[in-house]
Amino acid sequence: MKQQNVRSSASLSFTSTYGAQLLDDGHTRFCLWAPDAHRVELELEDAPAQAMQRLDDGAFELTVDCPPGSRYRYRVITAENAEGMAIPDPAARAQDEDVNGPSLVVDPGSHLWRHTDWRGRPWQESVIYEVHVGLLGGFAGVQRYLPYLVELGVTAIELMPVAEFPGGRNWGYDGVLPYAVEADYGSPGELKTLIDAAHGQGLMVFLDVVYNHFGPDGNYLASYAGGFFRQDLITPWGASIDFRAPQVRRYFIDNALMWLQEYRFDGLRFDAVHAISERDFLMEMAKAIRAHIDPERHVHLVLENEVNSASLLGEGHYDAQWNDDWHNVMHVLLTGEGEGYYAGFTENPTQKLARCLSEGFIYQGEDTPKGHARGEPSAHLPPSAFVIFLQNHDQIGNRALGERLSTLADPDALAAATLLLLLSPMVPLLFMGEEWGSEQPFLFFTSHKRELAEAVREGRRGEFADFPAFRDEAARERIPDPNDPATYERSRLDFDSREDPPHAAWLERYRHWLKLRHHHLVPHLAGTRSLSAKVLGEKALLARWRLGNDDTLTILLNLRDDPLGLDEKPSAYCLAESRSGVAKTARQGWLAPRSASAWLREREDKESGSMERESKERSV
Repeated sequence: MKQQNVRSSASLSFTSTYGAQLLDDGHTRFCLWAPDAHRVELELEDAPAQAMQRLDDGAFELTVDCPPGSRYRYRVITAENAEGMAIPDPAARAQDEDVNGPSLVVDPGSHLWRHTDWRGRPWQESVIYEVHVGLLGGFAGVQRYLPYLVELGVTAIELMPVAEFPGGRNWGYDGVLPYAVEADYGSPGELKTLIDAAHGQGLMVFLDVVYNHFGPDGNYLASYAGGFFRQDLITPWGASIDFRAPQVRRYFIDNALMWLQEYRFDGLRFDAVHAISERDFLMEMAKAIRAHIDPERHVHLVLENEVNSASLLGEGHYDAQWNDDWHNVMHVLLTGEGEGYYAGFTENPTQKLARCLSEGFIYQGEDTPKGHARGEPSAHLPPSAFVIFLQNHDQIGNRALGERLSTLADPDALAAATLLLLLSPMVPLLFMGEEWGSEQPFLFFTSHKRELAEAVREGRRGEFADFPAFRDEAARERIPDPNDPATYERSRLDFDSREDPPHAAWLERYRHWLKLRHHHLVPHLAGTRSLSAKVLGEKALLARWRLGNDDTLTILLNLRDDPLGLDEKPSAYCLAESRSGVAKTARQGWLAPRSASAWLREREDKESGSMERESKERSV
């Protein structure tokens, strides 16, 4: 395919293979892969349709004099449709009138970046805060909270998907135009302004991208590019995307590179890659990104992968994976729930948590309760290869009523689990509002119309028909309708309550422990390795790590309702305790009920045998 030079600029742009690309001379090159089409025409607003040239690989291309802001569509003529169908550009940078409307020509070089010397931060410094952009008021709304997040101790915000989706209320996983920024959140320029502002305050910005499926409304690819999908492999969302096709691979690799180069995101979280059948595509994606992005930048690639493919993680590949195993076993220990995917973590949960803390994954090739093997050995990976969380959009929003842990777990036990989350060497992720114990639900919401809205509502309620609490049809009627605007409004955060009791105490706890993490752990996380994780009793364990500077970190956890005797009293100094008095009890040889404490033995302590210092001497 013939490439033309993109207009030079002091700001950033990425030359994508497909879509509308503004060129140096003011012209715009349009390109659409439509192998099933007999003819494709470019329809510009207030201009006659123009035939596009067919290329050897099934793409159609045309370069015209066309300024930024122009509205356009493609008219695709196929054997089944001689009159043709007007479609949006599947690689459009922006849309007008939602996913079924015309696309817009965007000038990617029009944004002038202020913080051009930003190179990101090392992965070990990551403390991730996941947000839904719409619920915070769009890109401009998220920007208003940046100073708060810096003060909290967050170093990276992760945006749930921002690609154009149907309507204005959606989690983002129903996106159908991966290159276009959701107009209800703001313009491409406003997204860049948010990222630029975050960089100015030392914050990384990650983006959740969805390359395993398209949403149910607004995707026309199958009508003119049947090779985009494979009918022999069905996913929960329909026919699988066919990553055997080089054009399909190019479409998604270009998309990732656009977000990282043109928008200067600091990393990507790849959604549900277990639904991508071609594993070699994932390796190609990582290799292409590493080869293309300036090596002086810190760019981080994170997977969500249900099959625990440890071999995808490591230098040159992906930096980390969301560790659902960690969350699932912690949820079982905190709530006693064992339905759905928690069923695989109810048997010997304390032993499972010990394995998770010492080796990364719990399932490393063993059979799940569903009878199939899951996972690969992961003990060789560093703790930082695992992103851990007590809550995220899935784990809250996929509950029928969207309850947060603050309404499900004992407060002392939740505080103990939070200490483990924030002060272990694994990378912590928080979900917005978690840090002040918000009790606002985070519900599943969409803004589909007519038959699709009804199907989504009934499908949502049908998902829970096998759960004891919702087997009765009347009980399922209590599950909020995803398409009701009130469902969306109920999910808005109560930010104004974060400094009020009892939320203020939770917020201070997060601030303090993250301050300790950044001061005592982060500088030494590189080279950290597990020493052991020992089960002390039901719901109680001791985990120990050797940090990169040879300090030893120990965390004692007891989620029982009763105290537990210790065979060995802590001999280091206490870095943190989940509530007052926990450290004193541990020094006396007892683990207090529903408690946790973190202990740090410095290298010089081990060498000189100096006396134990109290945690107050370690205040930052």
